[in-house]
Amino acid sequence: MTAGGPGRPAAPDERRAELAANLAEVRGRIAAACAAAGRDPAEVALIAVTKTFPASDVRLLAGLGLTDVGENRDQEARPKAAECADLSLTWHFVGSLQTNKARAVASYADVVHSVDRSRLVAALSGAAARAGRTLRCLVQVSLDEAEHRGGAAPAQVPALADEIAAAPGLELGGLMAVAPLGADPAPAFERLAALSADLRRNHPDARSVSAGMSGDLEQAIACGATHLRIGTALLGGRRAIVR
Repeated sequence: MTAGGPGRPAAPDERRAELAANLAEVRGRIAAACAAAGRDPAEVALIAVTKTFPASDVRLLAGLGLTDVGENRDQEARPKAAECADLSLTWHFVGSLQTNKARAVASYADVVHSVDRSRLVAALSGAAARAGRTLRCLVQVSLDEAEHRGGAAPAQVPALADEIAAAPGLELGGLMAVAPLGADPAPAFERLAALSADLRRNHPDARSVSAGMSGDLEQAIACGATHLRIGTALLGGRRAIVR
C-alpha cells in the first residue's frame, strides 16, 4: 500500500519519503548481496522499472539520485520520457519489442535489453541510424523454453550478438534474461553467467548482464549481474492506470 492509502495517491512529500525508504532498503539488499558475493556494489546498476507509475515518481527518484529508468511498453515510455526530458536520465527499454515500435523506441531509449531476433536488430539499426543515435543493445536469452516470455535460444546468442555488433547505430552491451517462474532462479542465472563468459571471448566489451528483479536480486548478484531491473520493491504494487 502506498502512503496515500487505498484509492488515494500519496502527497508529494509522502511519496518522496516512501520512495526514499524503499530505495534505502533496496540499496541495503544490494550491499549485503555484494558483500556475500565478494563484489563491489559500484559494479551493479539499479534500474527503476516504473511501469504503471507516473512521471512524477521518475522525478522523485531522480531527485534521490536514481537516474536509470526502465519501461516495458512504448506507449507508456514515450510520453514519460518526453515529460522528463529536462532530467539527465538513462532510459532502458526492458519489455518485449515489436519491430513496428523500433523507430519510436530508438528516439528516446539509451539501452534496449530485449533484442531477441534478427528482424529486430535490423529495425533498431535503421531507426537509430535515421535518428543519428547509438543504441546499446542486450541480447535477451530465453532460459525456459516452455514459458514463451521472449528471448533467443542460447544457441542463437553468438550469431545474434555478432549481428548487433556489426549493425550501424547499435552497440553490443551484453545479455539479459528473466528467471523462470516458480523455480529457484540460481541455476538459470548461473547459466546466464556462463553464456556471458562465452560471449566476452569474442566481444570483450559486452560485459552487461541484466538479471534480477525485486524477488531475486540477491541470486542475480551472486551470479554476476551488472544491472538489476527493480519495480515493486522500489515503487510498490503495480497500479492499474498511470495518473
